[in-house]
This record gives sequence, structure tokens and C-alpha cells, in this order.
Amino acid sequence: MSSLNKHTVLKNTSVREALIKLDVLASDAILFVTDNDNVLIGSLTDGDLRRGFIKGLGFEDALLDFIQNNPSYIVEGEFVMDKLEEYKSRNFKIIPILNAAKQIVEIINFREQSTIIPADAIIMAGGEGKRLRPLTETTPKPLLKVGGKPIIEYNIDRLQQVGIKNITLSINYLGEQLKGYFGNGGNRKLNIQYVKEDKPLGTIGSILLVNDFFHDDIIVMNSDLLTNIDFKDFYKLFKDSGADMAVAATSYNVDIPYGVLEADDSNKVLSLKEKPRYTYYSNAGIYILKKDLLKMIPQDEFYDITDLMKRILEMNLTMVTYPINGYWLDIGKHEDFEKAQQDVKHIRF
Repeated sequence: MSSLNKHTVLKNTSVREALIKLDVLASDAILFVTDNDNVLIGSLTDGDLRRGFIKGLGFEDALLDFIQNNPSYIVEGEFVMDKLEEYKSRNFKIIPILNAAKQIVEIINFREQSTIIPADAIIMAGGEGKRLRPLTETTPKPLLKVGGKPIIEYNIDRLQQVGIKNITLSINYLGEQLKGYFGNGGNRKLNIQYVKEDKPLGTIGSILLVNDFFHDDIIVMNSDLLTNIDFKDFYKLFKDSGADMAVAATSYNVDIPYGVLEADDSNKVLSLKEKPRYTYYSNAGIYILKKDLLKMIPQDEFYDITDLMKRILEMNLTMVTYPINGYWLDIGKHEDFEKAQQDVKHIRF
């Protein structure tokens, strides 16, 4: 049974039926009462029933006599991350999502989903994985299993946890296997679609094969990454900065085993650093960009995402970086794949 069916009842439902339904829900015990058109009227908890009985109401009274008439909700499609955080701070567990007509379209359970990011996602999953042969001779790299689960599935699950429903897979090599594994996403409560290159289009060119994106912001990521990146924090940085594009980055440390002299143009020594460590940030293969940027990508041409980044800088648009503080691994070689098998035992995804 879907969350929508589990947590909704019609206004003419009997008090006894509602109580039975609340009992089944256990720790998630809240019902949203609707009219025959699924328009939200109120909410009902065990406490509401208890208070009604104390006031003298009984099982034969109308359910509407027990309900809270002004339940909390969020509106579909709005940027509501801050509002959801407020609800969580007030110990809300279940919140309905309404459309413009005040009809319930979805129920969010904070135990299963941490927030709602109003963005679509595209995962680049068309590579051959030549460096991982013979493992990839009959299996596309995204479907290679780490800890008993395909690499790409970790990323899809993580996107779903932050409320992203519309996900496109850009496929090519052995792509039919990915279609067979994920289908249209309906059994995962997702909308998964596929695009396929007729010729190589680079690391971002295939995004133009998508007919349209529902949201104005798009998350782009490689399929062969194992990461527990905080998408909620990443997206918040993107929105708060007003950027056109955000690039996730992973740190890379270089330890110099000698004392390093720093000098000016005339060779005058300015400082001495004993065995310093320098930290650099490299592209982690995860991006958030405004849909308007797609106009800058040439149609039907090979185009890498680094080309887009250079173009953004040339046009003086805003691009920000987001350092990944958690786990990140690009599974490109056999040693990476073996490392992932060990790491997955200890990293929470």
C-alpha cells in the first residue's frame, strides 16, 4: 500500500475504521482526512480521538468532529527545504504535499526521506568501463555490484532520499541491461527515463537528448561514483549563493617531504615552510546547474562538461564549488573497485 493510501481517509469514514487504520500505522499514526476529490480537510491522530472521547464524543459521531482543521502541509513544486527543517525541529514525522487545488498528491515520511529538492537529475551511465575489463565485458560498469548492490543504485537511492523523483539515465554501452534493471522506476516511486547517444557526445552533450526537465535546476552526476555526499547541503549552497552552476569537489593532499622556500621575483626568500601539506580540490563529477545553461551546449556535438564550465567563466556567470566532507570514490580501475568492496562495509550510505 502506498503512503498516500495508508495515511488518507475520506471524511465519511467511521471513527472505528479510522482508529483501526491508526493502530496499523503504529509509530507513524496520523491520518489526513479528505473530501471525495482528495482535497485536504484536516488531520487526525490518536490524541485527537482521545480528546474527542474525553469531551463526550463517541464511535457513532462524525469523524469531522474529531479532526484538526488546519493541518500543516507543503505545496508541490515550491522550494520548501527550510520549511521542512522547521517541521522536523518541531518533531513532525509525516507531512502531506498538496497541489494548487489543495489535493494531496504525496506524503513525505521523514524516516524515509530527509527533504525535497526541487530538481531533476541525469546520471551519465554510457561508458564502456574499459579499465575494469573483464568485469565489464558482459556487464555495464554502473551495474557492477559493490557490497551486493550495483554502483549506480547507491546514487539513485541517495537522490530519492532527498525527494528527487525525475531521473534520466544517459546510456549507451550495454544500456539495455540498465533499462531491464530499473525499468520506468514505478516500483521505486520514481520516474526514470533513458536517453541514448547515436554517437559520442562527451560528458554533458547527451543532456540535450532529454525532451524537457520538469524543474529549473538539474543535478548531473557520473554513474560510477560511490559517495555519501550530502545533496541537501550541496543544493542549499547552490541556492544560497545564487550561482548558475555548483561543482562538487574532493580534496587531494600533497605532502612535501622537504622544507619549502617561498621567494619573490628577485629571489628574495619570504618564508620557509617545513614539510608543508598543500590541499587541492578536484572535480568530483557531481554538478548542479540552472536549466537555462543548456542553451549554451551545442546540439548534436561532442561537448564535455569542462567545456561548459569554461564557457560559464568566460561569460562571467557564477560558478561555486562544494567540498565533499564525506566519502567519495571514483571507481575507474580494478584497485578502486576492490577498495570500494572494503569501504562499503564501514561507510554509511
